[in-house]
Amino acid sequence: MGLITGILGLPLAPVRGVVWVAEQIREQAEDELYDPARIREQIEAVDRARTAGDLTDDEATRLEDELVERLMVARTRPSREG
Repeated sequence: MGLITGILGLPLAPVRGVVWVAEQIREQAEDELYDPARIREQIEAVDRARTAGDLTDDEATRLEDELVERLMVARTRPSREG
């Protein structure tokens, strides 16, 4: 980066910082949303709620379908190690 580019870009530094933080938050949220272990726990929680009568069969089926869909997406997402 040249001196002039650096000086002219300096006012944008706070914006770049905010964008970087937003990207980190988005990545963390997606990692949690598509975590296979977390999805399995949620499927088990839906099953427990159905068994306890807290959810109807239709509600439980709809939630399970959504969770299975997320699990399938999780398996196709590239791994972000480290």
